[in-house]
Amino acid sequence: MRLQFDIDIEDEIELASIIGCENDELSTKVSSFGKASIIEYLEMIQGVKVFKRGSDILEYRLFLLVNHVFDGKIPDEQVISKLFQATATESRGYLRSIISKYQYQLKSAIDDTIKEILSNAEAQSISGPYNITLNSMNVIEELNKKLTAIDGTLAPVSKKRGSVSTYEVTKSSYEKLCQSLEVQPVQYVENE
Repeated sequence: MRLQFDIDIEDEIELASIIGCENDELSTKVSSFGKASIIEYLEMIQGVKVFKRGSDILEYRLFLLVNHVFDGKIPDEQVISKLFQATATESRGYLRSIISKYQYQLKSAIDDTIKEILSNAEAQSISGPYNITLNSMNVIEELNKKLTAIDGTLAPVSKKRGSVSTYEVTKSSYEKLCQSLEVQPVQYVENE
């Protein structure tokens, strides 16, 4: 079914800033939110998804946003807080819930998110460790779950001392994650 309609947005600049896009991308981005919301309403009307608790509705809404707005990637808690007008703790809880409740439907989203993180890692030396910057404790937990599934003796991803959102991954753990997810490992490049 093709749907098309016009809406008035009072402050497009502010809205673009909140959802993290340029003004000329706003129409496309809002359309992706619209698709997620229409799916939510249609599933409610048809009795496919009927929720009684507000948190269940918000979690399902976040699940739909992962699929339709965030290109199948897991957003970090700061993004969720901005969109849901929620605290960091609430956002972390919503994310933890959808990763658990919708774990099978989100498997590829979790894997794609981890692949992107591994591709953006920075090798600190030829022997490691690798640094990743991430604002999501839930995704760090998923990285560590993957490591446990690969080999329980591997070192976990851990917070880098003295940083807010930078984590360290040993070279062996990083390479095993890359191998498991079929990601080309980042190579150390010496600064000149």
